Amino acid sequence: MVKAGFPSPADDYISEKLDLNNKFITRPNSTFAVCVDGESMTGAGILPKDFVLVDRSEPVKDGSIILALVGNEFTLKRYKKIKGNIFLVPENPNFETIEITENVVFEVWGVVVAVMRQTI
Repeated sequence: MVKAGFPSPADDYISEKLDLNNKFITRPNSTFAVCVDGESMTGAGILPKDFVLVDRSEPVKDGSIILALVGNEFTLKRYKKIKGNIFLVPENPNFETIEITENVVFEVWGVVVAVMRQTI
């Protein structure tokens, strides 16, 4: 770890080589990255052009952010289960909540386990 203050040239702050796979991916056979296109999850800190790591083996829980196939389109939304009904809730008030009914083609592709952003 390093403090976000005055930079120090001290070797004490240099750590071993960082393998992002070891740091962020606990189940490599079921984890993949997706580039985000859209603003429905900005309130959760997920911005356009971010990459999210999605784990297909992670159990879906109430409140999880998921990658789902709804109809014939993929979407990232917060999974909410209320009185047995499933809702996909955006984290941006400019977007509508999606209620999953028996007439809606719906499949969970995985749970978001990390967000990566390139700032430079």
